[in-house]
Amino acid sequence: MLATGVITTTTDFTFEARVRLVYDGVHDLLVKHTPEVLVLEDLYAEYTFPRTALLMAHVRGVVCLAAEQCGVPVMALAPAEVKRTVAFNGAAPKQQVQHAIGRLLGLAEPPRPSHVADALALAWTGLSRQPSGRALERPGARESG
Repeated sequence: MLATGVITTTTDFTFEARVRLVYDGVHDLLVKHTPEVLVLEDLYAEYTFPRTALLMAHVRGVVCLAAEQCGVPVMALAPAEVKRTVAFNGAAPKQQVQHAIGRLLGLAEPPRPSHVADALALAWTGLSRQPSGRALERPGARESG
């Protein structure tokens, strides 16, 4: 883990300006850290609030655009798959995901806010799905051999 954080916006700005802030923030992080892959949570097929789904799709689109412009492939994972991977429960609540990813990463405290824990869980799951053959290790684990 190199860094954590949350890109925040405010309703004082127009929607277009908030989407631009997200794009700029993601683009800057991709340039700075040059990841091998960007992992996103899949959008649900059915939302209780369709307007929220549309707004999230716009934001997801600019994240994908930033990744494409930086040559970083995007991996989309279902929330239940991520929860199963880190908490062994596809319906795990946010607090359980926070504690599970904190343990997996050897953190003294669970990551906060829950958005950071979700991002770390996505990254952990995405890394575990990479075909590179690199196994995930707990911090402090020694290589054999």
